[in-house]
Amino acid sequence: MSHPAYACLMSVDRDQVLRSAAALLTRKATSTMDEVARAAGISRATLHRHFAGRDALVRALEELGLQECEAALVRARLDEDGAGDALRRLVKEIEPAAGLLAFLYTENQLFEGDAQNDGWSHIDDRLAALFRRGQENGEFRIDLTPVWLTEAFYGLIGSGAWAVQDGRVAAKDFSYMIAELLIGGAQRRVES
Repeated sequence: MSHPAYACLMSVDRDQVLRSAAALLTRKATSTMDEVARAAGISRATLHRHFAGRDALVRALEELGLQECEAALVRARLDEDGAGDALRRLVKEIEPAAGLLAFLYTENQLFEGDAQNDGWSHIDDRLAALFRRGQENGEFRIDLTPVWLTEAFYGLIGSGAWAVQDGRVAAKDFSYMIAELLIGGAQRRVES
């Protein structure tokens, strides 16, 4: 049986390695395991003790992404105020994880067939419920489905993260531009 302090140290090290990998892969999605190990300040052998290969690393990053999204959903208080205000809060809260989400969104193996993590379905459902609430209270258009608006949300978060990373968009504009574009496109217009 391992000592509790040692187990805690191991999890802290794994978390640090995972966050280093996330930081690198959000900048360079094609990074090798050797590059990930160097970025984390560990040997490749140590990296492989934590993650058997790239697939295991990506799955662990997926879990981190899910945790970050769940935390952002809680902090955004989606059930408070109008749907537009809740969406603005969500974009702001999810911004720190946007690069990781952009990387995960492009990792096709995460989204093949029935293998998709149930955690994403839960997040999708929460986002769709927010858009549905906005439709029901007259804020959002009803000709765009909640599923479509959810996918648009992910797409804008991902493309916004890459644009900031490439220096094409100022980081300070991320939340405003995404929220306003999404809300502006989803907003119900009163016909005269």
